[in-house]
Amino acid sequence: MKSAEPSPKAFISYSWTSPTHCDLIRSYAERLRSDGIDTILDQWDLSEGQDKYAFMEKMVTDDSVTHVLVFSDRKYAEKADARKAGVGTESQIMSKEIYDKVGQKKFIPLVCEWKADGEPYLPAFFHPRKWIDFSTPERVNENWEQLIHALHGKPLHTKPALGKPPSYLSENKDKPALPTIGKFATLREAIINNKPIVSLYRQDFLDTAFAYADSLRVRKQPEVEHFDESVLETLRVLLPLRDQFIDWILLEGAAANETAFEETIVTFLERLLALKYRPSELKSWKEGWFDAHVIFVYELFLYVIAALVRLNRFSINHSLLNTHYMLPESELDRGQDFKGFDEFYGYSRTLEYRNQRLKLRRMDLVADLMKERSTRADIPFREVMQAELIVFLAAAVSDSRWYPRTLIYAGWGSRFPLFVRATQHKHFEKLKTMLGVSSADELRERFKKGCEKLKINQWYNFGMEHVSFWAAANMDALDTIQ
Repeated sequence: MKSAEPSPKAFISYSWTSPTHCDLIRSYAERLRSDGIDTILDQWDLSEGQDKYAFMEKMVTDDSVTHVLVFSDRKYAEKADARKAGVGTESQIMSKEIYDKVGQKKFIPLVCEWKADGEPYLPAFFHPRKWIDFSTPERVNENWEQLIHALHGKPLHTKPALGKPPSYLSENKDKPALPTIGKFATLREAIINNKPIVSLYRQDFLDTAFAYADSLRVRKQPEVEHFDESVLETLRVLLPLRDQFIDWILLEGAAANETAFEETIVTFLERLLALKYRPSELKSWKEGWFDAHVIFVYELFLYVIAALVRLNRFSINHSLLNTHYMLPESELDRGQDFKGFDEFYGYSRTLEYRNQRLKLRRMDLVADLMKERSTRADIPFREVMQAELIVFLAAAVSDSRWYPRTLIYAGWGSRFPLFVRATQHKHFEKLKTMLGVSSADELRERFKKGCEKLKINQWYNFGMEHVSFWAAANMDALDTIQ
């Protein structure tokens, strides 16, 4: 059986400045003993007739004494520096020990008084040493735990284990680190500490992030044999930025005021949408040049919906699925200034070409790519698919179009947690809020009509004969349990 560790043993060194100070020191000694510290104090342990200097020397040099607590006020510091009286004797012994053993932790200075110039009253040999502030009752209460941890050899703050290098060091070794890393760290700290200037840090982060994403848009004829390889490479480079955007939404969205955060997300998505089109200064371009950003925008939109579901921000999702987003300057000559959420949908002729060129015979390379890029543990691919089913339902009950391409990975009998839970009335309310319907019957009726408009037979088509959107959405069972 393992024997218990011996209790720490501490000798208290102080000056008999006044009866009040002596009483205060004794109260500290009593409190130390109650916290498991075997405390030696002359008021208890030095009897009449004993040699006080021999007693002091023994306490300072005795190996069984694990710590010497030096309660230093003005009188103590002056006596120590002048080598005067009892304190002076102790100081001579302590200073030798301290100078000879630079790494020692035995002597702990506690500052009981401050000079007018803001410096603590400490003997000269203690000046370079780390000390604890005991100058007021408030400081004593604040720092008592720190002292007890030190005496028991259990630091108040333990050094964390060394982690692995960040994945982006190996994944992106051929490109510079994201220019947003420092700005996101600042924003994260401001959100966590509820600083009043979060909006300024957020703006700085988003401006830098969008400028970086914009810099990756093609602005001249690519010098590559197969442009599809360039699209995949750009998407690889954009992946860490996608994750940083999601990290921000999950972090700020968890605590932010819903109305204010809704505005923030709408503005964010409007800026995001602009990335899928040509830069306004570009007068000559080719179709497909911006396919990497088209896929990036489509993918990130689904992640935003999924993140807000995870945060239970259902009314924000309703707003995102009913907002009119202003198109960027380069698109305003199309005769329409605003578009609905279906403008975030993404299609790539470049990847269709790749499918044919390499004879891959895949049903949908964009869906394959999104599944491969689903690297987050907090929002797995299943939740991205669920988000797309929500968006598809929103399209079906409105005059929008949306091809739910990630659902090719849903089997015939696949159902999703949000929709399964919506069998219960209280959980159906969440779906009802997002889709803007008054009842499950209304949703079923509008969904059927929407599918007819979209020319979807039996509510499963788009070439996905193995998927029933009706079953995936748990339509028959919605809101059937109170």
